[in-house]
Amino acid sequence: MIRGILIAGLESSLSAAIATEAGKRVKQYAAAFIPNKFSVPVRERTAAQSAGGSLIPLSWNPGSPVSARTLILAVENRLERIDQAILVCTPPSLRRQPEELALADIDTAVNDHIKGWFFLVKELTAAFKTHNGGALALVLSNAGMGTEKGEAPDLIGPSVAASFSSFSSGILASSVGKPYTALGFSSETGEDAAFAAFIFKILDENGKRGSGKWHRYGKFSFFGR
Repeated sequence: MIRGILIAGLESSLSAAIATEAGKRVKQYAAAFIPNKFSVPVRERTAAQSAGGSLIPLSWNPGSPVSARTLILAVENRLERIDQAILVCTPPSLRRQPEELALADIDTAVNDHIKGWFFLVKELTAAFKTHNGGALALVLSNAGMGTEKGEAPDLIGPSVAASFSSFSSGILASSVGKPYTALGFSSETGEDAAFAAFIFKILDENGKRGSGKWHRYGKFSFFGR
């Protein structure tokens, strides 16, 4: 029986859609959404906060290892344990020339969208080993990553996506023989609600069978990657 669901990642329409799906399955679930510091998506933030009355909002500072540990303890205090942790990477976009990058932009990209995943996964997998079970879902959205003619290059989004993809592949490979499952999910469609439903379908039905694999939503999605 699923008792504890944690969703963590950037405030976005995808994280809101995943939260909505979680609310269909449990009375309460926890979420740690961080704001997009490159641009503030007011509509997406409202959607995430109104995803369901069962949402327990928690704070998380991705660049801090102490904050990662505190977040896990907070979830366990509220929900007893974490059965499913869904980490959602929706890479932010920053279209500037290299010489126009601010130092704060570089720090934000590394701390919020690269380093933070290492800290959080370290704490989550330790918790899963302690409880002898759990499921880790690593979700990557590549929707809208292209560059149109005449646009400045996106210096942040592709780097964040590549880092998360490589990191996730390493976590999936290392999960063999562990008491928990680890699954990767990716999509380039931008169909957030359908992608969220797909993620939970795999989590609900596959169990150990889908562990260690990428599951791509869209064309040939049921064949994984």
